Amino acid sequence: MKKTIIVFSGDLDRVLAAFVIANGAAAMGDDVVMFFTFWGLNSIRRPEKVSAKKGFLQAMFGWMMPRGADKLGLSKMNFGGLGASMMKIVMRQARVDPLPEMIKTAREQGIKMIACTMSMDVMGITREELIDGLDFAGVASYLGEADEANVNLFI
Repeated sequence: MKKTIIVFSGDLDRVLAAFVIANGAAAMGDDVVMFFTFWGLNSIRRPEKVSAKKGFLQAMFGWMMPRGADKLGLSKMNFGGLGASMMKIVMRQARVDPLPEMIKTAREQGIKMIACTMSMDVMGITREELIDGLDFAGVASYLGEADEANVNLFI
């Protein structure tokens, strides 16, 4: 069986849900494809600043967006980052892996992660700014994967 997940949101709680589902499905033996688009690309950005040639608007987008999984805020009750910090504390107390560890587990399980090239162009994100181990493709590639899947999720 195959599962596909579109990761559109850049909110910590939603990206966590996407990776919990993806890792769970992979652990059950399913093939999993995650397609990161628009704000979801922030979750797979490198945490360190990467020098990349950009126009003014693309540089501004990059400056304003969170850089990596550890910088994402909550969709509700973020309170300037305090909510995300509290969520991480509660997760640690409940022995739930942090998001960067879930991403590492996804890679180890062979989950295919695709960065949407059209969204990258619109958001001003370059390949160098994203984590290693990604595929780069457009919506047609995702749709091809979705045609083969028995579950398609949009998060």
